[in-house]
Amino acid sequence: MKPAVAALLLQAAAIPLTLGATWLLARAGIPMSYAGVALVQGVIASSLTWWRGLASWWRLIQLLFPLALYATAQLDIPPAAFLALFLFLLLLYWSTYRTQVPYYPSNRRVWDAVAGLLPPQGRARVIDIGSGLGGFTLDMARRRPGIEASGIELAPLPWFVSSLRARLTGSTARFLRGDYNDLNFADYELVFAYLSPAAMGALWRKASREMRPGTLLVSYEFVIDDRLPNRTVYPTKGGQALHIWHF
Repeated sequence: MKPAVAALLLQAAAIPLTLGATWLLARAGIPMSYAGVALVQGVIASSLTWWRGLASWWRLIQLLFPLALYATAQLDIPPAAFLALFLFLLLLYWSTYRTQVPYYPSNRRVWDAVAGLLPPQGRARVIDIGSGLGGFTLDMARRRPGIEASGIELAPLPWFVSSLRARLTGSTARFLRGDYNDLNFADYELVFAYLSPAAMGALWRKASREMRPGTLLVSYEFVIDDRLPNRTVYPTKGGQALHIWHF
């Protein structure tokens, strides 16, 4: 079961426990406000989340979620605003609940370090999986004519923005909308990833099946369990590492 779904079910399971706890507190003569009930709900949901062994950040989310709902209800925000915000976040994050890969932007120093791994001349096909707003891919395409830079993105809004940026700037960068599992990594000399710890195992299995000898898998920040990289470089002093696997 996906962690987001599990967290939602645990929040729902906490409701009858919260009602029971509120009743017991009222019987004991302890007055309960709506904010107090929200706090009890959060504590119980967070405890259930700890009991079920979800990641530590889910406990904090579960604790604060009922309090955030209560606080938002006090603001008297029009329902249309919630719908607009929901649609915006849906288009931005799309299936993050399933992939467990949020939007992580990289930076120019990382791009420089990756570009240094490419041959100085000749053809080099590069793919950014989870390309976000397209900064990495657009930068690679500007480096030199022989670099064929592509990005693939599942969320509609970042894909649209990156495609629009390429069109407006006349870039040769190509942006695909979809799941990187539909790609064949054998088509690329370098695969760049800035995903999340939850996605690294599946990424390695795909790369080990498909990547050709002489190609590179590069991951910024996140490592692959039990698969030590062939090289590790640090684009910024004291910053996150760039992990490189040779095939």
